[in-house]
Amino acid sequence: MFSSKISQFAKIATAAVCAGALAFGAAACGAGSSAGGDKVALLVSTLNNPFFVDLRDGAQEQAKKLNIDLVVSDAQNDSATQQNQAQNAQAQGAKAVIINPVDSDAAGPAVAPLISANVPVISVDRSVTGEQVSAHIASDNVAGGAQAATELAKAMGEKGDVIILEGTPGAASTRDRGKGFKDEIQKHSGIKVVAEQTANFDRANALDVTTNLMQSNPNVTGIYAENDEMALGAIQALGSKAGKEVKIFGFDGTSDGIKAVTDETIAGTIAQQPKELGRRAVQAAADLIAGKSVEKEQSIPVKTVTKDNAKDFETSE
Repeated sequence: MFSSKISQFAKIATAAVCAGALAFGAAACGAGSSAGGDKVALLVSTLNNPFFVDLRDGAQEQAKKLNIDLVVSDAQNDSATQQNQAQNAQAQGAKAVIINPVDSDAAGPAVAPLISANVPVISVDRSVTGEQVSAHIASDNVAGGAQAATELAKAMGEKGDVIILEGTPGAASTRDRGKGFKDEIQKHSGIKVVAEQTANFDRANALDVTTNLMQSNPNVTGIYAENDEMALGAIQALGSKAGKEVKIFGFDGTSDGIKAVTDETIAGTIAQQPKELGRRAVQAAADLIAGKSVEKEQSIPVKTVTKDNAKDFETSE
């Protein structure tokens, strides 16, 4: 009985520590930290998405190699939370901050005090609007959007109506993936974009949005989802129509997305390299802390995945 009470007390104490650490990472609560070296903060938009889990994992792998004390914070898709995490990173003595913005516009004011204090800031996957960060590391989202348009048009037989499931409003990746797709799809005269709506890069949200958009646009035969999670939500909404009557194209190349390509419920996806994004961001942080110069814009190539080459990606990142 006595040991049971001690165990219960320990659990309560641990929960209290975790709650206190929520604003700035949660290394002590399972988010991960490589203790011993310079402290670097990684501010992630959300860890409720396999893509960003992979990005974090890549960052942690590189941090361990470089003896970097990496403290990971999950903003849970809330810009205000991420701004607080940026402030706390500075207060806690982070030598560099890596930010994957929830909202590119809101990230500017969040990192401005860090930049003023000469703390290196690296943006990853999504850019920061209105501030000059030390480095920006991202996939070529415009090119990826264009590649998706070309392949979706081909899958649709160069004719039909398309709806676009947009990502988080304000995120640079949303803007770039949308721009690349729309600029390219206009070149296919038999295809028309009939509706666009945000589903916030979220699978459950995409299920609802797709259901509603298909009710108001019953003749749609193509869906472009700006990430794989939304593509998977669209599959759920369409049921047996997915991959047959309605062709879907995703973006990210997550394991679930690749499996859907193999299963032919989606026509394809644009594969990013999230672990490489994380590794590069930590490497840039380490170099900047050491006073080395780094390339300001680092673009990581994307690859088009269809049923013809999906097997090549099943064991990749």
